[in-house]
Amino acid sequence: MTIRCLAVDDEPLALDIIESYISKLPYLKLVKTCSSATEAMQVLREEQIDLMFLDIEMPELTGIQFLNILKNQPLIIFTTAYPDYALEGFNQDAVDYLLKPIPFDRFLKAVTKAQERLQRVPAKTTEAAPISAPAAQEHDFMFVKADYKTIRVDFKDILWIEGLKDYIIIQTKDQKIITLLSMSKMMEKLPESKFLRVHRSFIVSLQKIDSIEKSRIRIGNKEIPIGEVYKDTFLKWVEENNIQ
Repeated sequence: MTIRCLAVDDEPLALDIIESYISKLPYLKLVKTCSSATEAMQVLREEQIDLMFLDIEMPELTGIQFLNILKNQPLIIFTTAYPDYALEGFNQDAVDYLLKPIPFDRFLKAVTKAQERLQRVPAKTTEAAPISAPAAQEHDFMFVKADYKTIRVDFKDILWIEGLKDYIIIQTKDQKIITLLSMSKMMEKLPESKFLRVHRSFIVSLQKIDSIEKSRIRIGNKEIPIGEVYKDTFLKWVEENNIQ
């Protein structure tokens, strides 16, 4: 079994050590090293990762915060210079917790634990297809990870969604929810009949639109621009719902 690994740490020396240790074990394959959680998120979207070596104390997002908003987590081995994080690390169901500077024998022990866990996962077969979870469109709500918890968001409460680099802001009538997700992934969760992307940085609830003026949509006191790329699709929707 080849274990595909990702190493995430804001310290270049720490990444060099993990890369060196991985190279000594033929059943480990280092897919990439990352210096931040946001960079690692992109890798996880594009690559199959079985095991992630994750530093806890990092700028922008700590390792713990990163896991709290991450879907479909690989196995995790925490790496840190701070022993105080040990309990919190194990509460995240981590395979192991390595304290820097990491000796090779301790690294090997942690990797062996991960290998044993992966070997216990039943092999996929073609005898019976797994029952997939219902699509988001079949429900009137979704769950998102934010602020160390998983939050239920009812579609009827969403006013608009704004994209900010690797994050999105879900604006409801009562709160603002910030989560690590792309706009395209967000659109996959939303019912197509109720939401439309009108700009590279905005998705609107069609039911919450108060007025349209030139190239702007007004929802309450918020003015949302209509991007040229999305203009034709939006105007088609307006025409289909125009009673005149």
